[in-house]
Amino acid sequence: MSQTRRLAAILAADVAGYSRLIGEDEEGTLNRLKSIRADVIDPKISAHRGRIVKTTGDGLLAEFASVVDALRCATEVQNGMAERNADIAAEKHVKFRMGINVGDIVVEDGDIFGDGVNVAARLEGLAEPGGICVSARVQEDVAGRLDLTFDDLGEQNLKNIARPVRVYRVRLATAENKPKVTPTESGPALALPDKPSIAVLPFANMSGDPEQEYFADGMVEEIITALSRIRWLFVIARNSTFTYKGKAVDVKQVGRELGVRYVLEGSVRKAGQRVRITGQLIDAVAGTHLWADRFDGSLEDIFELQDKVAVSVAGVIEPALHAAEICRSATRPTNDLTAYDLYLRAYAMQLSSAPEALRLLDQAIERDPQYGPALALAAVFHGERWIAGWSKDPEADNSASADLAWRALQVAGDDPITLSNAALALGPSSEDISTMMGLVDRALALNPSFARGWTISGLLRLFAGQSERAIEHAETALRLSPRAAARERIVHFCTEQHLDRQQVLGRRVAA
Repeated sequence: MSQTRRLAAILAADVAGYSRLIGEDEEGTLNRLKSIRADVIDPKISAHRGRIVKTTGDGLLAEFASVVDALRCATEVQNGMAERNADIAAEKHVKFRMGINVGDIVVEDGDIFGDGVNVAARLEGLAEPGGICVSARVQEDVAGRLDLTFDDLGEQNLKNIARPVRVYRVRLATAENKPKVTPTESGPALALPDKPSIAVLPFANMSGDPEQEYFADGMVEEIITALSRIRWLFVIARNSTFTYKGKAVDVKQVGRELGVRYVLEGSVRKAGQRVRITGQLIDAVAGTHLWADRFDGSLEDIFELQDKVAVSVAGVIEPALHAAEICRSATRPTNDLTAYDLYLRAYAMQLSSAPEALRLLDQAIERDPQYGPALALAAVFHGERWIAGWSKDPEADNSASADLAWRALQVAGDDPITLSNAALALGPSSEDISTMMGLVDRALALNPSFARGWTISGLLRLFAGQSERAIEHAETALRLSPRAAARERIVHFCTEQHLDRQQVLGRRVAA
């Protein structure tokens, strides 16, 4: 027996409800399956350069050299089956479940073996009738190469597979489940607002328990409320996003219809008294994934869990959105920059090139002298140069920092970013540190998910000699932003070491 080993994409498929179909009409079912093989499945596999390894009465196993070909083939087969089922009675529908994995396989006498095959078979078992489940590696390999979106189902323990596998469900918009809208209902694409915009879609209830619908809906409402506290973000109201509830949607279409750049979608899965909530953030214009994560908790206090997840989601989404906006700004022509773009560019440079960042902020302030975020960030940069001893004229930098910070506060209103940065700029030299802490407290009341605000609060508490509170607030910042930049970790280090104000001022710790 000859045996070889190679890397391949494996597609496993079976017929959902096969026993029932055979029991009700054996001859008719077998004839339909034979016709489906000849008309749909075999031609698609051949067209996408795959090969059928083996078939069983209710399923098949296929191998592809390319994961893109495998997933494209699977989606075309499922779309073709949905169109085929549309013209026949529901009780006679033939629906396939499909699983796709990428991994090493052993080839022996034309058959294939190994964990790569076993995972594909287990993924097939997780798929819904008419659906496709894929491993994380498949999702990563096709990202940006196929116009598809995915639901993150989290890590799953698969039978006879040693380690948990992260699973994604392919979001299919087939003729069978596509929301029925007329051109007048869809309407023209709405223009994007002049600031980052997001819609939170209803979360899918994966529990199989209709009683959990209220929890999933409440979770979305809490997240919308938490995101609405981020003042620089345009958030679509619940009444608009819930018109998509229960429908398979195209995220790009949602973006066009609601006039938003970003879409957050997710799912809720309950098992006993435990619940897992997954979310993913998508750029609806480009169709790319920006962030995905999951949150686990106990249902003993359901409302506390909703609050915790909402704050956590908002906390990790804010820096993800900010980073995405900075990347977009960096690709725009330099002769067409608004004050907001200039501010974003400066923000991205705050740990690398303070002089260049200040130059950009000066341009932003020149364009808009009332632009609070730019005024406050410029104040922070001038203060940092004074604190770190980099300034050629410390007195001038200290004076500029205070002047810019007070100007920022005059126009800050309820903007947490402006309030916090102005307080940070004024805090080290202020004789009234309690007033500065009060400003940050106000910012955090406006947006409890603001990780940078908690960092600044920790530093100001340290200046005020409140070490325990400083540690608590620094840890909150790290919990909200676990992949924090060095500044959060420096603040946390300073608070843990109980460094006093003068020691901190002697280090480069500006947030």
